[in-house]
Amino acid sequence: MSARVTSAVMASALIRRVNQEGGMAAVLARGDPTAGAILLLLLEKGRNPRFFERGIGADGEPALVRAGPAELIDDAAAHDYWSRRRSRDSDLWVIELDIADGERFAAATMGVG
Repeated sequence: MSARVTSAVMASALIRRVNQEGGMAAVLARGDPTAGAILLLLLEKGRNPRFFERGIGADGEPALVRAGPAELIDDAAAHDYWSRRRSRDSDLWVIELDIADGERFAAATMGVG
């Protein structure tokens, strides 16, 4: 059996690394500290919002996969999406990361992809 990093530790690591790299990170909703799923809202300089979460990639391996609507027209649409997800899963973490090349950064930090 291998040890698994808790959701709270993963969230903390993501936020710390983003801040160290000059980006901005915030917890929008706290989930279960041990095993809650983590939904990421990625931005670049406050623009281009998109959602990702840990899942299984096309090769069957853990990966960071796209989630949510294909196109988000504004902040309200992003908020509506994660709020709906959270209403169905109170264990869900929602973390906003504003950093260049956010997908690659998050995947490397979370150890997927």
